[in-house]
Amino acid sequence: MIIRRRLTVGVGILLATLTAGLGTALPAAADETPTKASPKVELVLDVSGSMRTRDIDGQSRMTAAKQAFNEVLDAVPEQVQLGIRTLGADYPGDDRKVGCKDTKQLYPVGPLDRVEAKTAVATLAPTGWTPIGPALLGAADDLEGGDSTRRIVLISDGEDTCGPLDPCEVARDIAARGIHLVIDTLGLVPNAKIREQLTCIAEATGGTYTAVQHTDELSGRVKQLVDRAAEPVVTPVATEGADSCSAAPQLKAGLYTDREKIGEHRWYRVDVLPGQELRASVSVSADRVVNNDYGVLLRAVTVHGREIVRGSESGTGRTDAISSGLRYPKPEQDSTDSTDSTDKPAAETVCLQLSNSFSAPASVKTSPGMPVELTVDVVDAPNDAADAAAFGLGRGWWLLGVLALTGLIAGLLFGWISRWRIAVWRTN
Repeated sequence: MIIRRRLTVGVGILLATLTAGLGTALPAAADETPTKASPKVELVLDVSGSMRTRDIDGQSRMTAAKQAFNEVLDAVPEQVQLGIRTLGADYPGDDRKVGCKDTKQLYPVGPLDRVEAKTAVATLAPTGWTPIGPALLGAADDLEGGDSTRRIVLISDGEDTCGPLDPCEVARDIAARGIHLVIDTLGLVPNAKIREQLTCIAEATGGTYTAVQHTDELSGRVKQLVDRAAEPVVTPVATEGADSCSAAPQLKAGLYTDREKIGEHRWYRVDVLPGQELRASVSVSADRVVNNDYGVLLRAVTVHGREIVRGSESGTGRTDAISSGLRYPKPEQDSTDSTDSTDKPAAETVCLQLSNSFSAPASVKTSPGMPVELTVDVVDAPNDAADAAAFGLGRGWWLLGVLALTGLIAGLLFGWISRWRIAVWRTN
């Protein structure tokens, strides 16, 4: 009993000593760890008079925007510093000079107090002009300082009404500052002029344009953009596909951008080693008026023209982007294929062909081509025999064979049992 008590006391002293040591050591280690700058995001909301229009899910555009903002504010990641700026929220008069200065920061960029931010948004009412250019300049100033990622998300239902200050030129000037600030735009009205202006603003800084006509689309897209600011930024590499595989650019794993005209074919090349799997996906954005029926085809082809695998997607109706992808697992090289075990396996050149079946009215310009985003990844091929890509289940032949064999066996058993029952019946 005495030995047990002494052992317990000894263990307690040892644990206390270790705890004290860790307590003094951990803060020092924490101090040595560099802290990553928090990403900054500012939501810029159009509160002009046209936001009173009731055409989003049976409610006004302003009501839909407020509802979407409340959902976004609830989902903002803790590490994101978020602010809100408005345009056209205060001046209801006809004086152009005054109306074109009507932009202010509703909630400062910083750690988010969700209740305070929601309260500020709830006070907004559609009022005046649409000074997009001045609002973007103000938002860029709001996000100055530090080396964190910065993003402006502009939500508007109309064109800028405060020319000659062109918001597209403003976006280009912001991009020229070299502060790595991205502007994403969301349009609440499917209008060609609005689309053109908001697309130009976004493309000037490497951002995206999205047309939204429902509340859930608006909240979902804004959440996605805020989350993207909190994730590591991948800068797309500009490339130019060729009109044949032999002249195509050689791509490695990464994210690429290109442009493709309506009805055009673009070729790219990727090297795949034995035991690796090629994964490729592509998105084509319809940044202009197109007809309702469309499609995108991505094919993996050998240098001799034999198709390996394809991925396609089609649809009917208005869309802003259509995507497709494919996977090609290259089998391991058999040891008997090489006489020298020290030789490195030869890579196979896979040609990727991108095609589209968009069509447009004759008045629509075909140049420049539509924006293309191509993702290429080369990973270790799956070893699991149940992998669908390895067994070709994507084409359905394996599954069809199993079903046919099962049906054959079931038919034979049923026939044998039926004959046996008839024989027994006749005997009795």
